[in-house]
Amino acid sequence: MNRVILFNKPFGVLSQFTDKGTEGTSRPTLSAFIDEPKFYPAGRLDKDSEGLLVLTDNGALQARIAHPKYKRPKTYRVQVEGTPDAAALDALRRGVDLKDGRTAPAVVTQIDTPEPLWPRDPPVRFRKSVPDAWLEITIREGRNRQVRRMTAHVGLPTLRLIRWRIGDWALNDLPSGAWRWASEGGA
Repeated sequence: MNRVILFNKPFGVLSQFTDKGTEGTSRPTLSAFIDEPKFYPAGRLDKDSEGLLVLTDNGALQARIAHPKYKRPKTYRVQVEGTPDAAALDALRRGVDLKDGRTAPAVVTQIDTPEPLWPRDPPVRFRKSVPDAWLEITIREGRNRQVRRMTAHVGLPTLRLIRWRIGDWALNDLPSGAWRWASEGGA
């Protein structure tokens, strides 16, 4: 049976077990949180993003989760700078033109501040004169920093990005920096 780990990746942590950065620097990696041999992340979250990372010890399952050809839905809760209007939300829903091509249509809903929501370290920088809002965005692609680039394209820069769901797997009440076993059923 394939084993699956659901991990709530904190802000600033690399989605890998070793830091292949420049000599003399040390950035936090998955090894600070998960001590299970032969597990690998199925997909990535950049170090500035938080939330659900799925790890498995099975290469075929890893590919089914991560590879774009399987079009697995990924849902993000995104705090954006500004107030979304109908035109911006509709553009995201239709797909936007980025430098690497047009995105597929996304499912986008404006939501209240997600609960539960753990504090981020460091906290998001707020400006009293600029409002912010939360969106829930579901995509079936996985381009580099795609959600951030999409929201910026419609004039809503991302302040905080949390991946909440991949397929049927969800963070639910999993605290930041914690992990739990899951069944393969989410794939």
